[in-house]
Amino acid sequence: MNDVLPASQWRALAQAHAERVDTWLEPHLDRRQSGVKHPVHDFLFTYYSYRPAQLRRWHPGFGVGLAEGASYGEFKGYRVVDGVASVSPAFLEKQEQNLRGLRNLLRATLDRSPNFGCFGLHEWAMVYRLSEEETRHSAWPLRLGGAGTDDVVESHRIACSHFDAYRFFTPPAVGLNTLSPGPGDRPEFEQPACLHAGMDLYKHAFRMMPLLPSSLVLEAFELAWDIRALDMRASPYDLSGLPEADGEDWSPVQIETAEGKREYADLQRQFSERAEPIRRRLIAECDRLLGVSGSLSR
Repeated sequence: MNDVLPASQWRALAQAHAERVDTWLEPHLDRRQSGVKHPVHDFLFTYYSYRPAQLRRWHPGFGVGLAEGASYGEFKGYRVVDGVASVSPAFLEKQEQNLRGLRNLLRATLDRSPNFGCFGLHEWAMVYRLSEEETRHSAWPLRLGGAGTDDVVESHRIACSHFDAYRFFTPPAVGLNTLSPGPGDRPEFEQPACLHAGMDLYKHAFRMMPLLPSSLVLEAFELAWDIRALDMRASPYDLSGLPEADGEDWSPVQIETAEGKREYADLQRQFSERAEPIRRRLIAECDRLLGVSGSLSR
């Protein structure tokens, strides 16, 4: 163990983390209690498996101990020795295969040339030839109507590289994709400009918990939160009825126009630039943890 944080220090960090998470979490919980759905802001809490309580819980990461941290003994991966809680070496060793696979995926994504020409058409392919009542967000109308939406799909080249978007294509849209990503070949397809690959940095981070510091998970969460807004603004849905708060903009990115394509690509590039240091930090953490795990097994 490299360091042991005194109780006063780590409890202050844990409290600050919980308060920061609450800025996103409390409105979601209020909506859930009221039975109100938000097609953008609820996504990270409903699509991904990390529960709100887990996101709110602070962790220091592997190699850091918490003095007077006996309460952490109930959490997955922890051990408590003489009142000091820390992530156990045994838990790290069990995660070695997952860490290696994640590191390979992140490295392959980082090394691939970005594609800024997909224009978010995955969301359009998810509603292709559906009635508005059949869409995933049926409470929100299609901006161009059903026929207009289908025309956009049919008049564009679809090149979705992300399996977890591609698997939601409607059956008639599947054959329109120029790529065929599968669940087992992600390193061969993931590319750094993909919005969903950027959002999934949050998934990759929380799946490594509690080996990582919570600050990195939350940084990935905040990136995913912002990306999701663009993902839906560029979708076929009309979100003009959403309430605006804190400078939120729900105006559509009209990817069916030349101007909208430029706007989308510019924003996509900005998110790709934000994602790169997070992806590099996750790779560095994988390397660090694999190095420690290797030394433990020798």
